[in-house]
Amino acid sequence: MDPYDDLLRGVRGEGSVLGVSSLSPPWALRFTAGAPLTLCIPMRGDGWIVQGDVARPVKVGETAIVRGPEPFVFADTDSPRSAMDVRPEGADGDMSAHTVLLTGTYELGGEVTRRLVQVLPPVIVVADDHDCSSMRDYLEIQLLRRRPGYQIVLDRLLDWMLVCTLRDWFDRPEAQAPRWYRALADDVVGPALRAIHDAPSAPWTLASLATLAGASRTTLAKRFTELVGEPPLAYLTGWRMALAADLLSERDATVASVARRVGYSDGFGFSAAFKRVKGVSPSAFRSGR
Repeated sequence: MDPYDDLLRGVRGEGSVLGVSSLSPPWALRFTAGAPLTLCIPMRGDGWIVQGDVARPVKVGETAIVRGPEPFVFADTDSPRSAMDVRPEGADGDMSAHTVLLTGTYELGGEVTRRLVQVLPPVIVVADDHDCSSMRDYLEIQLLRRRPGYQIVLDRLLDWMLVCTLRDWFDRPEAQAPRWYRALADDVVGPALRAIHDAPSAPWTLASLATLAGASRTTLAKRFTELVGEPPLAYLTGWRMALAADLLSERDATVASVARRVGYSDGFGFSAAFKRVKGVSPSAFRSGR
């Protein structure tokens, strides 16, 4: 497992919407739900995503991800004069229409997945690779046939498209990918990062991480800091506190139980670390959610 897996584990689409399909120019759809992430896949016809003063073209064969919660418009022009609100109940699935837009909205559950939004630009547009092109064809088959379980299948296919689109975006030279994302490819830092995410509650020390990475403590500390932006144990603490923030939302969780699950033998040390990173105590954080 690696940080990318962890960030995307809680990102799931529910009730994906086939946008209003009987559209003829001029047309414009307004998305106002305020979802943290919206996936847009043109199945028929091209268009423009307009968010504030920024307009981006999106063609068939491309996938767009829009970062919320700001509203945006998907239109046939880069300067629409008006727009109609998207209404899920109005989706008819008419794949013969001139313009068909498939969208999936994503609510990000918790501290861990919210880290994903922080590194994304407002709009990204990525051309399909071979795998996505094949999946787009399969999506169209599902939309046409509407067999039992259609909605769940559609949701999961869009999840797959989201993950692949984000991964392809992060691999681009111009993308502002998180520093740890590029550090995963490093022979020294990559193994240490994966170990932290595989077992965040393990009693990691700089020495044990260095041994796992096959490097000296000095080499690991220097290279990790250069590539990730902070020392290994500081990164470990930050990741543990992100996990802890999500665990604290569980109904039956106690501070002591959360402390043990993220690698602390007692609640006092955990509480001190949590307050240092988050600015409030675990109890105050939970009561404020």
